[in-house]
Amino acid sequence: MKKNIINKKYKFGLKILSAIALFIIADQPGFSQELDLEKEELKFGFIKLTDCAPIVIAKEKGFFEDEGLQVEVVAQPNWKTLLDNVINGDLDGAHMLSGQPIAATIGFGTKAHIITAFTMDLNGNGITVANSIWDQMKENDPELDKDKPKHPITADSLKPIVQEKLDEGEKLQMGMVFPVSTHNYELRYWLASAGIHPGMYTKTDIGGRTDAEVELSVTPPPMMPATLEAGNIQGYCVGEPWNQQAVAKNIGVPVTTNYDIWKNNPEKVFGVTKEWADENPNTHLAVIKALIRAGQWLDATKKKGIFRRGLDLVNRKEAARILSQPNYVGADYEVIKNSMTGFFYFQKSDKREMPDFNVFYRYYCTYPWYSDGIWFLTQMRRWGQITEAKPAEWYHKTAKEVYRPDIYLKAAKILLDEGKIDKSDIPWGTDGYKPATSEFIDGIPYNGKNPLSYLKSHKIGHKF
Repeated sequence: MKKNIINKKYKFGLKILSAIALFIIADQPGFSQELDLEKEELKFGFIKLTDCAPIVIAKEKGFFEDEGLQVEVVAQPNWKTLLDNVINGDLDGAHMLSGQPIAATIGFGTKAHIITAFTMDLNGNGITVANSIWDQMKENDPELDKDKPKHPITADSLKPIVQEKLDEGEKLQMGMVFPVSTHNYELRYWLASAGIHPGMYTKTDIGGRTDAEVELSVTPPPMMPATLEAGNIQGYCVGEPWNQQAVAKNIGVPVTTNYDIWKNNPEKVFGVTKEWADENPNTHLAVIKALIRAGQWLDATKKKGIFRRGLDLVNRKEAARILSQPNYVGADYEVIKNSMTGFFYFQKSDKREMPDFNVFYRYYCTYPWYSDGIWFLTQMRRWGQITEAKPAEWYHKTAKEVYRPDIYLKAAKILLDEGKIDKSDIPWGTDGYKPATSEFIDGIPYNGKNPLSYLKSHKIGHKF
């Protein structure tokens, strides 16, 4: 009897010591809390663009593996196939256009409830025109005829070219990557801010060409330079490295970046079906944890030397080398390196320092803001993809069905407890809406809390 009491006390003491040891270990930087994963082997899709970097880096630097995940990363031929493969379960999740989860959830195109708990990056796109169009733009605006013209460059000097083609019974042809892509909305925004009508979507016109003065068509990102060179389009909006490729091949000139169209705009998200997220909540948290760490690694900086100002992005050259591999982006390292290391060539004579061209962690980049989702909804309504007017409440409700900061914050809290991120890295107390901003190329202010006022502010497109 006495022996049993001693054994019970001994076992209880071991439990206490184990709990204390676990507490001490958990308090050390680098400690990982093990989640009870529902699924360990995953397959994620991506398109060959530099902003797929968080997924690629999470795999290559072992962040997925740290979470107990074995992840296969597979290139997809186009955005539609990528989305279809997430919906049918061939992919567990994917690098997605910011507009894709929203469009699918509201039923524009493919109908499926897609959610995002992670924004992959800010900025990263450019608008490029063919050399012949750039020559005409310089004729229309002599201020552009310089080695380094003043930026931002608006579409004002393009307008006479558009009109001349219309007078000849033709339309300027420009490419974008997908109807609900940031690229489509940014290209339309840039054109419309100069009074050029990019066309409307209607119930019977799913191509968005009604009333168009410029014809926009879909071209997969890696095909943009070749399509431009062949003369099938005279300009395009795409992510990197396909603007820098046009400069390297001497076939086109990037005239603006989306940083100038909308400073620090959201670009891509990580998307999964709601069904998958509901079935695999711990696995989803583990994925988001790994992606947050990848973004942090990509944006790691150090101060430059005594004779140089600013910050060095210390891991971007390594990231560019990884992305240049054929199974990832597959473009030339030197071309990828430009924007990834904070530089951008508008022309071979015009290399500019742009440290915020690609942002993967800074400025609370990775947080899934409701106001970002609402901006995309306003553009879908502005251009007729949402065919009927909606009340303001609908915009907020819809954004909250797609954007899941609750999941993001849960993953971030675990990383904070593990000592892998700083508390200041995450906007813990936010209501999910960014402050109002007027940092757009036309100066029109945007407040995510008042989407209908924003719609009314534009001269071209639906106003309510």
